[in-house]
Amino acid sequence: MNDSAFINRNAQDTAGNTFDAIVIGSGISGGWAAKELCEKGLKTLVLERGRNVEHIKDYPTATMAPWEFPHRGKLSAKLFNDNPIAARCYAFREETQHFFVKDHEHPYIQTQPFDWIRGYQVGGKSLLWGRWTQRWSDLDFEANAKDGIATDWPIRYKDIAPWYSYVEKFAGISGNRDGLPQVPDGEFLPPMEMTVVEKHLKASIEHNFPGRNLIISRTANLSKALNGRGPCQYRDLCFRGCPFGGYFSSNATTLPAAMATGNLTIRPFSVAHSIIYDEQTQKAKGVRVIDAGTLKTTEYFAKVIFVNAGTLNSTLLLLNSTSSRFPNGMGNDSGALGHYLMDHNYRGRIFGEHAGFKDTYYYGRRPTGVYIPRFRNLTDKKEVDFLRGYAFACSSHRPQGNASGSPQIGKAFKDSLTEPGPWQMNMTGMGECLPEAGNKVSLSQDKKDQWGMPLLNIDCSFRSNEIVMLRDILQTGAEMLDRAGFKNITQLDSQQAPGLGIHEMGTARMGRDPKTSVLNGHNQVWGAPNVFVTDGACMTSGGCQNPSLTYMALTARAVDYAVEALKKRNL
Repeated sequence: MNDSAFINRNAQDTAGNTFDAIVIGSGISGGWAAKELCEKGLKTLVLERGRNVEHIKDYPTATMAPWEFPHRGKLSAKLFNDNPIAARCYAFREETQHFFVKDHEHPYIQTQPFDWIRGYQVGGKSLLWGRWTQRWSDLDFEANAKDGIATDWPIRYKDIAPWYSYVEKFAGISGNRDGLPQVPDGEFLPPMEMTVVEKHLKASIEHNFPGRNLIISRTANLSKALNGRGPCQYRDLCFRGCPFGGYFSSNATTLPAAMATGNLTIRPFSVAHSIIYDEQTQKAKGVRVIDAGTLKTTEYFAKVIFVNAGTLNSTLLLLNSTSSRFPNGMGNDSGALGHYLMDHNYRGRIFGEHAGFKDTYYYGRRPTGVYIPRFRNLTDKKEVDFLRGYAFACSSHRPQGNASGSPQIGKAFKDSLTEPGPWQMNMTGMGECLPEAGNKVSLSQDKKDQWGMPLLNIDCSFRSNEIVMLRDILQTGAEMLDRAGFKNITQLDSQQAPGLGIHEMGTARMGRDPKTSVLNGHNQVWGAPNVFVTDGACMTSGGCQNPSLTYMALTARAVDYAVEALKKRNL
């Protein structure tokens, strides 16, 4: 992607401002929308509110050594104190902070604590994501209907399965075919190897706890080269940006593919203000955009619009897109827009130490971990006193030295650093949150940001089902480590607020009825059929799998539908 591909046309140049398609946002789902639209021949404009980030060139810290950083990678006191929200994110460090939104730059309102972690640049948070990619199954797509809560998904696994395969083959997912119905197998590159203590834990769990499994994570890191990218170098520096293209990001994969068609135009520093609705055609006709630097307003026009600004920003945009047809926000006939916000509950963490396997180490820094898929409530028989379930993200390592019992200074301490310490295992529960109408976002009536956009008010909390589930997470995690011979087991409730899971979902959900949902089964906005929302905002429930792979698949599926509809003149 070159700066020459960017445009800043005169606001009055309607012809010059007209494209076949507009994509709002360039992150994981926006990049996929751009690739698919461009490869299908549509002249496509991608609007990105942040700066340009060009693959390789704009990864300034990618190959720096620890001693080249003034604070050895740690946050300075000023950066930490100035960013109490961003600093809670595990990836916000000295070497990555330039990819994160700083707290003062984009304020929002918290009715209840909610840590909104953002990355505004070309590529969005695809430069920062955890890269774990589990498929959903019908256990998830049927859950709302079976439990009689919220609203039913308008799709099932069979509708999205071929699209999972489609995006996996291009993105490059390493993993093992494990034959577990709750996390269906996909199109995998060879799996990365477990450590000896992870293999030990796997054997113990699967022997002592029938129905529970430990598998290597399915992850968007290349275990072998794919389409000129990678393979992964086992540096585990992914959040700095990977010059090898060893993991999937919009910058390394989908946007270059879109650019190669000659059909892509990217406009950075473009804050989408609202979608323009045509009352006569009963469709959207364009997007009103504020230049982030000059504050000038420009309108761009297209036959089809994909909204991929990130869950909460996509909903903010829809709420701000009012007209006589949609006085309460585009697609909001149901009143559901802004409601049913979800995030995964990552509060439960368990740590343990193993005295064995001292003669064994591991290769490099594997950029992923191991995974215990959901094992609670897999059948219709109620086995615990909460709905849905949870998974565990786990990993093991050997720290440098064994200085915990001695002062961290002096010759003995230095000598200890030349030898690896005992094996340590950590487990983090990832609990599903139920879609609750009271977990919601709304627009401030009197507070605006520097671009004149209303501030988003977030009102969200973990509810009773999540808290009961949390207790089970801590108990089962500890019992699995104990049975496998781990010692010094610690259970921790981090008490972190929603948002820090960085899996915001819902607020513009899919459904079967415009009276109860915002989008139909093809991600079209009810009442504005040429507007598609395919990022996390569209989610009807949250599952307990990492959600980004599902966004990718939904996006590719929706683009295919949109282009076919355009060909038939149905849009």
